[in-house]
Amino acid sequence: MKPTDGSKPHIIIMVGIPGSGKSFFADQFAATFKSPIVSFNSIRSELFSTPTFSDTEDTVIDQVANYMLGELFKTGRTIIYEGLSNQRNDRTEIARKSRDAGYDPMFVWVQTEPSSAQKRSTKPTDGRPAMTPEQFETRIKQFSPPHISECAVVISGKHTYNSQLKIVLKGIVTPPPKPVFISERPTRTSNRLIR
Repeated sequence: MKPTDGSKPHIIIMVGIPGSGKSFFADQFAATFKSPIVSFNSIRSELFSTPTFSDTEDTVIDQVANYMLGELFKTGRTIIYEGLSNQRNDRTEIARKSRDAGYDPMFVWVQTEPSSAQKRSTKPTDGRPAMTPEQFETRIKQFSPPHISECAVVISGKHTYNSQLKIVLKGIVTPPPKPVFISERPTRTSNRLIR
């Protein structure tokens, strides 16, 4: 997917708990638009025959993903990033790197209730490794939902890809408005208080 009207290319950063449907959407989007994808699941499957989902393993995958991302930034094409985005500080860093490379970051938050997500993430599919219930619980505890300032586009992990795609494409064409934060402290302008 090439940017239109001379606009910046996008990096679509997938956000959600394990098993929410991030990989499903990312894979489908990449196939539809022939977009490059940086997928932690794919890298994990390639590098580790018996994944442990440990911090050490995640560090190695993150290093490979960062290298891939740096190379893909050179293409000027829309990129799908399905990786280390559980915590706000990780998302902030990915967004910063993206902006520095001339990309417009867009967060896509895939929401699915935890019980359905756990069933998905603890069941191996398509060569993707399964987590144990304990690993899933650990990841859930580490997850921080997008803050309002991240202006995430929200899709349901239970909807069809076509329904999800319409919402995401609308977000690309018409990004959500940036939030306006109103100060809690009143300020005085001439003789009036403004809240």
